[in-house]
Amino acid sequence: MSNDNEWPLFEVFVRSKAGLDHKHCGSLHAPDPKMALQMARDVYTRRQEGVSVWVVRSDQIVASDPGDKDMYFDPAEDKVYRHPTFYALPKSVDHM
Repeated sequence: MSNDNEWPLFEVFVRSKAGLDHKHCGSLHAPDPKMALQMARDVYTRRQEGVSVWVVRSDQIVASDPGDKDMYFDPAEDKVYRHPTFYALPKSVDHM
C-alpha cells in the first residue's frame, strides 16, 4: 500500500478513572478524526478503563529534536531554587 492510499496516522491518549492527565497509549490509522475517536475507544478502552479519549493527527504534533536537548532542558540546571532540595525543611515536616 502506498502512502497515497494510507489513512492518516493518529496518536491516542486516554485519561484513566484514577488519573488527572491523559497518557499516550498508542497509534492508529483512520480516515478522519471522528472515526479515529471511535476506533480508539474500541481498541484502547475495551474494559472501561478510561473516562476521556483524545486523538491527534501525528502530522499535527510539533516536537523538539532530541539533538536540541541542551537548549531546551539544560538551562534549568542553573536555577537551583527550582529544586526542592534547595530549601531546608522545618523539623515539624521532617518526614517529607
